[in-house]
Amino acid sequence: MAGLIDGDDGWKVEEVGVWAKDKLSSLCRYLDISRGVRSKWIGPTKGGATYIDLFCGPGRSRVRSTGEYIDGSCVAAWKESQKATPFSAVYIADLDPERRDLAAGRLRKAGAPVIEVEGDAITAARKIRSYLSPHGLHFCFVDPYSLGAFDFEILRTFAGLRYIDILVHISKMDLQRNAKMNIRAQQDDFDNFAPGWRAAIDTSQSHSTVRRLVFSYWRKRVEELGISASAATELITGEQGQHLYWLTLIAKNDLAHKFWKTAVNKAGQGSLFD
Repeated sequence: MAGLIDGDDGWKVEEVGVWAKDKLSSLCRYLDISRGVRSKWIGPTKGGATYIDLFCGPGRSRVRSTGEYIDGSCVAAWKESQKATPFSAVYIADLDPERRDLAAGRLRKAGAPVIEVEGDAITAARKIRSYLSPHGLHFCFVDPYSLGAFDFEILRTFAGLRYIDILVHISKMDLQRNAKMNIRAQQDDFDNFAPGWRAAIDTSQSHSTVRRLVFSYWRKRVEELGISASAATELITGEQGQHLYWLTLIAKNDLAHKFWKTAVNKAGQGSLFD
């Protein structure tokens, strides 16, 4: 993980690629589209509407190629919600306590009801799950630094909630670049992402076929939890057009999937394995 640098607000920030702006745009667009539904859960006698960010980072970044400063996902999400229906609680976690503390400070400065949770993503997810109202509406953003960090246990932890939407980042680059090492059991990224895949898939097939089958197997495992991954995805690309990762929504409610489809209604998204 790269070190932090001086920011424009007197606090440290991290450097990101310009593609981070596309990710934030999709996140905020979804939160904007779903604001009407979220408002039904906000009020003194309601279950609340929470935002959860398990890889929150420092809450602010500098775009490496342009020098532009942008909010991190947790701060951007809070500010978006403030426009109409503010989240009743914002839970943030990051394995790096310095990054987490910076994000918490920026959120408090912005007026957010923030709760910091220590530990890795799985530990934090379990702690947060214990705090959540079973009657509330919950939105979780899972934006890991690698495919291996996206452990399936995160989804299992939240799947039992009645009203839960989970926006996830799936590294297409890791699926493609590290397929050979995962197939040879030299890496365990695929094991964390889709536990049990090795027993279900013939690894003697081409790498592209195995990648496709791993993703299909993951979707099946998600459905077994009683939730489903949207067919609509947003492809995030690098400055040279290289395919980096996909954003997709996991939810139980058909309306959530409809909102996400609207949020990513852009031409030229292509196929996951193009």
